Amino acid sequence: MQNPIIDRPRLGVSMCLLGENVRFDGGHKRERFLTDVLGGHVDWVPVCPELEVGMGVPRESVRLVGSPARPRMVGLRSGEDWTARMEEYAARKAAELSPMDLDGFIFKSNSPSCGVTRVRVYAGQGAPARSGTGLFASAFLQALPLVPVEEEGRLNDARIRENFIVRVFSHHRLRGLFRNPSRRALVDFHTVHKYLMLAHSPKHYVELGRLVARQASVSPGALRQKYGALFMEGLALMSTPKKNTNVLHHILGFLRGSLGPEEREEILGLIEEYRKEQLPLVVPLTLIRHYVKKYRVQYIGEQVYLNPHPKELMLRNHV
Repeated sequence: MQNPIIDRPRLGVSMCLLGENVRFDGGHKRERFLTDVLGGHVDWVPVCPELEVGMGVPRESVRLVGSPARPRMVGLRSGEDWTARMEEYAARKAAELSPMDLDGFIFKSNSPSCGVTRVRVYAGQGAPARSGTGLFASAFLQALPLVPVEEEGRLNDARIRENFIVRVFSHHRLRGLFRNPSRRALVDFHTVHKYLMLAHSPKHYVELGRLVARQASVSPGALRQKYGALFMEGLALMSTPKKNTNVLHHILGFLRGSLGPEEREEILGLIEEYRKEQLPLVVPLTLIRHYVKKYRVQYIGEQVYLNPHPKELMLRNHV
């Protein structure tokens, strides 16, 4: 049976993205997808490193300088060095967040504290290198490597957005599994996530299957660590029309004995149009879900792939 979502996913988020006036200029960077759409399905854990480290609002803007591998954070006008204070705060905050069971974190892009990728790092004269990571984001990534992270700007890409939300809700189900772990529960979890994983990484699905098959010979702690790492690593690989098409054909095989010729041809036609990216994924999936329910195909009906996240988010309408 599919592992139920016991509570809502809990996501860390750069506080300014929720509309809080905590930026250096006293403003915010509200993202309406987060506040008006996703916020109805998750619980937020807002964080503002620069405010919480004591910089105040409004404040002098800061930037990263020196080496991208080990940058310093300094005030733009005064040159005041915040590096040691921010690094101490970042390590402490990441440790504080670790036991809170976060299922994801959405960071503010380009921020010297929160940016995940391509943060400007200034080194002398000339254009800055776009190769840095914010000091808090860096500490978070090291402390919680399995937690899905994204920047708000990248979430404007429909495929990146869908992939991130898939990982968030999958991480949440994974945490639910490990609350009361058992061999049977792991087998069931692996079974209902079969087609979701195949849509992201067939290779990881095979590796996970081997691990499940020999779980009796692995210590519970090692099993949890290894399975969790492989599971999240596989889902981090993007699904594609080609991989989704293969999954849809596999699922259709379970309906072969129930569908009439016209029904089968209709679904095949929609899958082909999706493969050519003439239709979004939601179109063939909707019809497949209809027939799965109509003909009571329990094995497919329990697959997380059919409903990996709340339908109200309408993420598969755009991929």
